[in-house]
Amino acid sequence: QVQLVESGGGLVHAGGSLRLSCAASGRTFSSYHMGWFHQAPGREREFVAAISWSGSRRYSDSVKGRFTVSRDNAKNTVYLQMNSLKPEDTAVYYCAADRSRYDILYTATGEYDYWGQGTQVTVSS
Repeated sequence: QVQLVESGGGLVHAGGSLRLSCAASGRTFSSYHMGWFHQAPGREREFVAAISWSGSRRYSDSVKGRFTVSRDNAKNTVYLQMNSLKPEDTAVYYCAADRSRYDILYTATGEYDYWGQGTQVTVSS
């Protein structure tokens, strides 16, 4: 079992930056793929970014070039650096863990085994 706790959300003006963190419990963090998703009111949860246990990365088209996902296995933490934020980035952001042994990063929520409680990001225009 893995517990995930997000932090770092808040209110920011358009064009600003935020860094989200997701701290994981357990001793097997380095063997998980870690993903970030967001969910705006009335919409489905959508893929944002992911980083594999080997360090490969994948981004949605809407955040490519603006967001960067990284991980620190010594701290059991995954990060999402968000730059050039837009009002349409406003959502609750969730981190998730995929315990797959294969080095494939998925974008579907059903591929992830563990989820955090989410952190709110609000971007004002």
